[in-house]
Amino acid sequence: MAVTRMMLQYGPVSFLPNFLICFALVVQLPGLSGAASAAEGLPPDRFEAGLVTFALATGNIVPVLPLKDSLRGESAPYLRALLLIESGQVDEGVSALDAVVQSGYHRGEAALVHARILAEAGKSDEAVNWYELAENTGFGEIRQEARFALADLARQANQPEAAGKILASMQAGYWAAVGYLNLANDFASTDLNPSRALVALRVALAMTEKDSNEERARDLRGRLLVRAGQLAYVSGDYDKAIGFLKRVPLDSYRAPQALYLHGLALSERGNYREAMQSWHRAKKFPMAYPGVADAWIGMGRGYDLAGYLGQSGEAFLAASAAYESERVTLRRLRDRVREIGAYKALVEDARNIDEEWFLADSRTLTQPRMAYLFGFMDAPLAQRTVAQVAELEDLLTVLEQQSRDLTVFIVSIDDFLGGKAKTQAGSMRVKRSEAKQLLATSRSLISEVKQARDVASSELDIIALDYIARQDQRMAFALNKADQQVAHLYEYLALRKLEEQSP
Repeated sequence: MAVTRMMLQYGPVSFLPNFLICFALVVQLPGLSGAASAAEGLPPDRFEAGLVTFALATGNIVPVLPLKDSLRGESAPYLRALLLIESGQVDEGVSALDAVVQSGYHRGEAALVHARILAEAGKSDEAVNWYELAENTGFGEIRQEARFALADLARQANQPEAAGKILASMQAGYWAAVGYLNLANDFASTDLNPSRALVALRVALAMTEKDSNEERARDLRGRLLVRAGQLAYVSGDYDKAIGFLKRVPLDSYRAPQALYLHGLALSERGNYREAMQSWHRAKKFPMAYPGVADAWIGMGRGYDLAGYLGQSGEAFLAASAAYESERVTLRRLRDRVREIGAYKALVEDARNIDEEWFLADSRTLTQPRMAYLFGFMDAPLAQRTVAQVAELEDLLTVLEQQSRDLTVFIVSIDDFLGGKAKTQAGSMRVKRSEAKQLLATSRSLISEVKQARDVASSELDIIALDYIARQDQRMAFALNKADQQVAHLYEYLALRKLEEQSP
């Protein structure tokens, strides 16, 4: 994901150092410019703009940096500004954005990116001006995102009424839904009665129906339903909670938590059988997901409330064994992070579970390593750090490949010079000298990238080990609860046996 998109969702990021630009200037990618002519019927300027747009969307900008100064067409100034920002030249990029705002194309997009940068720098007042400019000059998604940002700034400034007015003026869709979700969370944290929060969540749910991106809307809808069900359960409206929670898809990342809460609401209605069915479904998911550990204990409580004390004890003992097993898994994961690093242990290992893991959504959700990766990546700091390590790894791969190519090129020149007269070899000696200079520069850059990669990897290791420690603490707490339940049950059975034996 491009930095300009990450900034709004996850907060400020550490930009890559300026050696990205040095590399782009030193090493030209062979065949990249000529590739445009190979695209039948597509003008070279549009082809290059498409390459840059794709690179910005995927976050892999290194291969297209040489195109920065050769971009042509109406989108060229805007794309050039984004490349400057992505490669670390933020001040130059912001100046270029300001120039784009004065032009006739991409004015709204440029104003929105500038506003994000100001907001992440803590300059809220200046950001408001640029968000308003993006709202006035942008269209469609750009305008709605700008309005959402204005509403969120008002919300953060403890002005819920102002935020609500802005949200009410927005078109139904994703950004309006997220705005109402944030507003609902604020209401839930300040109001004793959840009615305002539930109204905001209902509005948000209605807004998601108008989002053209079905995958995005589906994920947000799951979040909204779980939050609404949670609020309804806490307020004692169990029927309403059940109504919300049963709408969460079972192949959703939010499904385990929804199933656990659904079981709680059913048990409060005295429907222990169906409650245990929900908890049994939740148990099939890995422990890393919210609600799964609680569902294991819920099974024991369900049997207890239903009067099946023997099965209750067995369920609590099974929960204890599951927690112990999970703690072993976490210790192994911790040791692997210490041995090979978090990026390899969490990201690459999880990705390599199956060559076709991305085609098996339901199976992916039940893989423990994928579950811990999802949980780990739920934190903005982890997202930013993983993205940085990934970019540095990609850059290192490109540099090392270029270094190998230059080495082969130099050897080829040496072989050529061995069979030529001095008069024929003059120009080739110059090229060999230039190639050696480029090779030295490339090796120097490789050293810099490795140092930056090692620093970022160390930061990622610290974050990952802290996450694993918190997960282990959560399992230890759940294990203690299960053991207490077993002890209480045995104590109760012993007392009842004494009562039965007494005359």
